Amino acid sequence: MGQALEQARQGRLHILQEMEAILKAPRHQTSSYAPRIVTIKVHKDKVREVIGPGGKTIRGIIEATGVTIDVEDDGSIVIAATDETASQAAIQMIRELTQEAEIGQIYLGTVRKIMDFGAFIEIFPGTDGLLHISQISEKRINKVTDEFQEGDQLLVKVLEVDRNGRIRLSHKEAVRERETAKI
Repeated sequence: MGQALEQARQGRLHILQEMEAILKAPRHQTSSYAPRIVTIKVHKDKVREVIGPGGKTIRGIIEATGVTIDVEDDGSIVIAATDETASQAAIQMIRELTQEAEIGQIYLGTVRKIMDFGAFIEIFPGTDGLLHISQISEKRINKVTDEFQEGDQLLVKVLEVDRNGRIRLSHKEAVRERETAKI
């Protein structure tokens, strides 16, 4: 028994020596072609949006990227992919579906609907905020249509997200912040 254990030890040391001759230290980055499993976390309320009606959204992500996705009730999403490109594409698609407006963040939004009191701006797909007429410009504005039309893109800053999820935006704050950043 002692002889067998000594032979096994010698064999193991020989294998380790050969491995070290080829690869001195662990690689800092995994090959982009190596299979990978990535876990991301989303808010529990957003799990419904990732799955979609009847699983349509999640099936679309799987078909487009070729990954395998497991969604847990607590918001954990496990993505198994055969390469880094597919994994990153799936993560990006899920992030776009689940992103939330951050107070103080500046977005390039699209004017979706113009009202007398302001305009509704889509800051990212599925998320709109109100740009009140008083937050359009430093100067007085009589009509929102004097400044922009539906479909126009403009910079807006998120001022507030109330407890009902309504987003209050400001164009003049976004422009002011960008101008001070250039100086």
